[in-house]
Amino acid sequence: GVGVGVGVARALARTLNGRHCDGPRLRFAPQPRTLDIMKTAVLLSALMAPAAAFQAPRATRRSPMVMQATPAAEASAATAATGAEEPLLLRAAKGQVVERPPVWMMRQAGRHMKVYRDLVPKHPTFRERSENPELSYLISMQPYEAYKTDGVILFSDILTPLPGMNVPFDIKEREGPVMEPWLTMDKVNTMTLLDPVKSMPFVGETLRALRKEVGNDATVLGFVGCPYTLATYMVEGKSSKEYLEIKKMMHTEPELMHKMLQNLAENIGNYANYQIESGAQVIQIFDSWASHLSPFDYDIFAAPYQKMVVDAIKKENPDVPVIIYINKSGALLERMRDVGVDIVSLDWTVDMAEARARLGEDVGVQGNLDPGVLMGSKDTITERTLDILKKAGPKGHVMNLGHGIEAATPEENAKHFIDTVKAYRH
Repeated sequence: GVGVGVGVARALARTLNGRHCDGPRLRFAPQPRTLDIMKTAVLLSALMAPAAAFQAPRATRRSPMVMQATPAAEASAATAATGAEEPLLLRAAKGQVVERPPVWMMRQAGRHMKVYRDLVPKHPTFRERSENPELSYLISMQPYEAYKTDGVILFSDILTPLPGMNVPFDIKEREGPVMEPWLTMDKVNTMTLLDPVKSMPFVGETLRALRKEVGNDATVLGFVGCPYTLATYMVEGKSSKEYLEIKKMMHTEPELMHKMLQNLAENIGNYANYQIESGAQVIQIFDSWASHLSPFDYDIFAAPYQKMVVDAIKKENPDVPVIIYINKSGALLERMRDVGVDIVSLDWTVDMAEARARLGEDVGVQGNLDPGVLMGSKDTITERTLDILKKAGPKGHVMNLGHGIEAATPEENAKHFIDTVKAYRH
């Protein structure tokens, strides 16, 4: 109701001003805000009231899978019973001192591998490949079988949950995602509550199969897109370079923008927990396009909704590590840390030693080799990889690229990168 909405709005407004949050203290910026807190309270309380039809009682939002023994619960029980160690990457993500740095690559499953490209003519659409559990499992396992990465990430897309919210889309092989733009409150009010068990059973099936196959030899990662980045596709209708339509909406119809983000945040938090219940041991959240925002707008339209997703995960699964990644995020590291994640994934434009100094010892880091280095010689790959490993130190580091691996990357170079990391000792 409106009373609850006012309370939520006031808490969110305090968060935006860096004075309060439930959990790690937010430190978005030390200077005074020009944002009017009471306007934010009134605005968001109004948004919460019409959202009542969108929301459902907490009991109905929980996946029926929690009534059964989930893969996560079964694996935890088996690990405890046998005394076996948790997988290397999971231990590192939890901040434990480990025997060597774990390593995986963003976009490791996909176009740079010939075995994947050979599947494309038989299964020509991305959605078929990612929404068929047998294919998704096969593709997710391809880089693990080729390189023995320490992480196995679900082959999927950040837009996959949208149809379950009544937001249809398609992915064109050369264009990328396309959909009808969402530009009115009437249309946003047609968004529905996500039930991933019904709308995306293939995700649960794939994660359960991956967890069963790799056991404690690798960590299974799930991932979700953050509300602002998902909203860019909904408002623009496709990928964008300038993001002018969504910026226009932010500044001319902020109520509409916040309503869309609120709906997305609740659904994405629920979806992340479904992935964990199905077997994911680490969740990476992507707000890839949030770096196009000014710091002022980032604190209003991106960070609070990132935090809503992280809080939803931590409420249900407090021990599951959460990683955040934003492309070109050098100016945002402290803001990324302060939404309550366990690991900040760095892009390649930030020096690892400088990032460590800025972030402090209480949060881990992931990354951050420039994917372009994998186009070079093996000596160059070795040199640049070792430089990052030395600067990152022996604790709280997951080695990765600073962005997804490029499609033209030679597989032998990708393998050399993985092998270099696995041979390294601090």
